[in-house]
Amino acid sequence: MLGGYALASATTVLLSIALPMAPSEAVLTAMMSGIVVCACSALWAFASASAWKAWLGIAGPALLMFGIVALLQRSAA
Repeated sequence: MLGGYALASATTVLLSIALPMAPSEAVLTAMMSGIVVCACSALWAFASASAWKAWLGIAGPALLMFGIVALLQRSAA
């Protein structure tokens, strides 16, 4: 559960920064995408053959997206 929430949060933050539209529309679109990502991460966790593969498939992209967000915020400041 925690990994799915982290992945959804990372997706929401990254998309709200990166989408080329009005900020309010970007945030709403990113939040709706985050809900879908959270649901898909639960599917991924139960479809994985092992817990390690599930964690790698969820935590890996979440850490990557949080890293990209940190780089984008540094370059904007």
